[in-house]
Amino acid sequence: MRFAVNVPNFGTFSDPRVMVTLAREAEAAGWDGFFIWDHVLWLDPENQPVAEPWVTLAAIATATERIRLGPLVTPLPRRRPWQVARQAVTLDLLSGGRLILGVGIGGDWFGDYSRFGEPADNKVHGAKLDEALAILEGLWSGEPFSFDGEHYTISDAQFLPRPLQQPRIPIWVAGVWPGTKPFRRAARYDGVAPMSRMDRLLTPEEVRDLRAYIQQHRSSDAPFDVVIGGPPLDDEQYAAYAAAGVTWYQIGMDAAESAEAVRLQVRNGPPRQV
Repeated sequence: MRFAVNVPNFGTFSDPRVMVTLAREAEAAGWDGFFIWDHVLWLDPENQPVAEPWVTLAAIATATERIRLGPLVTPLPRRRPWQVARQAVTLDLLSGGRLILGVGIGGDWFGDYSRFGEPADNKVHGAKLDEALAILEGLWSGEPFSFDGEHYTISDAQFLPRPLQQPRIPIWVAGVWPGTKPFRRAARYDGVAPMSRMDRLLTPEEVRDLRAYIQQHRSSDAPFDVVIGGPPLDDEQYAAYAAAGVTWYQIGMDAAESAEAVRLQVRNGPPRQV
């Protein structure tokens, strides 16, 4: 099981210089990944300063050499998929093939959609996410590509260069368990980032259940990641999650903590490898 640092893009982490410093510290301390959130607004408990995630990730890529990185997750329905296709390839090349693209429908808790005139309907978001994922794959192919969907239309566009990683940049799909459609969607890609409906960590037993469900819908025997995020655990708990099939555990940082307190936690390094 691999271990990553997971940080919001607001509060303490709204300064991209803090993010870059933490990513350097994480790489030096032996962490496997550094992943950041993607929000436009964060109003809890009050309006928070926010960093743009893709610009921040580019700065992190130039300041590190080994650690995997990416957004976890970027809500594709509120972004233009062809723009994300370009951003992702550029970041993949800049990082030397270290990008992992986390995607989902996001949410409208503070108006990331509705305050900007975008529909806040989750069914619409799900349909747009499926179309956007198809567009990413088509444009990443480097071949002439057209698409005629309900929400997006592309006429004979060819994007070069192709991603450094082949057959594609790895895609992790977020979803709330128990559920069905997000996990059927995830089965088509390279990993899943599940969350619980109960606002808690999924148990190892629940992880086994969702892995079994995904496996029913997999058409490939390629490696598949299961990504859990939460607070630090003990060795026995990590071992239980690894045995259940978790391949990444991401330790979430508190946006209300001071930058120095978070740096100390990162410097302590990842848990013992499981």
